[in-house]
Amino acid sequence: MLSPARLRTAVRGHLARIPFRARLAAAFGGLFLLAGAGLLGLVTVLARRGIVQRLEAIEVMPTADDGIALRKIDLNAAQTVSDTAIQQIQLWSGIGLLLMTGLSALLGWWLAGRALRPVAAVTDAARRIGEQNLHERIRLTGPDDELHRLADTFDTMLDRLEKSFDSQRRFVANASHELRTPLAVQRALLEVGLADPLPPGLADVRDDLLTSNRDAERLLSALLLLARSDRGLEETEPVDLAALARQVVGELRPSAEREGIQLTLSAHPLNLDGDPVLLRHLLTNLVRNAIQYNEPDGRLEVRISGRTLTVTNTGRPLTEDELPALFAPFQRLGQERTATEGHGLGLSIVRSIATAHGATVTAQPGAAGGLIVRVGFRPE
Repeated sequence: MLSPARLRTAVRGHLARIPFRARLAAAFGGLFLLAGAGLLGLVTVLARRGIVQRLEAIEVMPTADDGIALRKIDLNAAQTVSDTAIQQIQLWSGIGLLLMTGLSALLGWWLAGRALRPVAAVTDAARRIGEQNLHERIRLTGPDDELHRLADTFDTMLDRLEKSFDSQRRFVANASHELRTPLAVQRALLEVGLADPLPPGLADVRDDLLTSNRDAERLLSALLLLARSDRGLEETEPVDLAALARQVVGELRPSAEREGIQLTLSAHPLNLDGDPVLLRHLLTNLVRNAIQYNEPDGRLEVRISGRTLTVTNTGRPLTEDELPALFAPFQRLGQERTATEGHGLGLSIVRSIATAHGATVTAQPGAAGGLIVRVGFRPE
């Protein structure tokens, strides 16, 4: 048997799951029922008291003995008739009260729906608006009340968010563009100034400098790609994702073979309307990431079935708690991988490109280690 405290907690939990609109309609009906019941009780008490006082005020006329007895009989009959009338009033008033309570609950449901319509508009907008459509607004019409001011506040917040995102994207794009030129000049100077033959010891220094320079260029290229995909798609064209997958796998197969990784591809035709350059980068980042975070002599499978792209690799076991960090920029889990290149932007770019194409990216740990990444494209 539940204690009173647990019973109250359970009741509150059940009530919390009832939609607010239903609770508001029930409140309307309950208040009407209480007010009607109170009014009916007050009318019944006052009517009964008024009838009793009226009967007591009737004077008995001085007549013969039988006349007085007859007068008393008339008074008793009147009392019985009044009691019956009050009972009928209570019965039919109670039935009418129940019917009006149901009607008031329905009216309360309708009024609550109209009153909460702006809140529903704000909720739908909050669910719909993301990084790719921050330009959308609620623009609620109607009287200048609390709900209208709530919608205007939400629109103002979206204005600030849009400006912040645009500023961040412009900064990344501009900074990447500005830094690419000096890095290219730096690399050219290194190649020319430190050309063979070199004194002993300088060859290793040149190689280290060139490697560092190439890493910086790759990082800037990745940032530019991330900024471009975050802006969304400007133009689209028909793309066969399976054909792109065959090209990407063919280009990266030598890298996988150098690490002893068995790379397989199973691709059914998948036609999309999208940006072929961005989709190619999506595939490249997925496959390259699966090669880098793999184990020697491991496996890598790329499969396109239906409207889903799946990339599965082997590697160290992962937990569900580690998965969100995989899609965060500049995040890398551990060092157990077959290659040391990269800056932790691969899956961030994958998610950004997928979002630009209206696709969803999910990841889950493999049963025997590694990772399974799925990109689901919406039906056309």
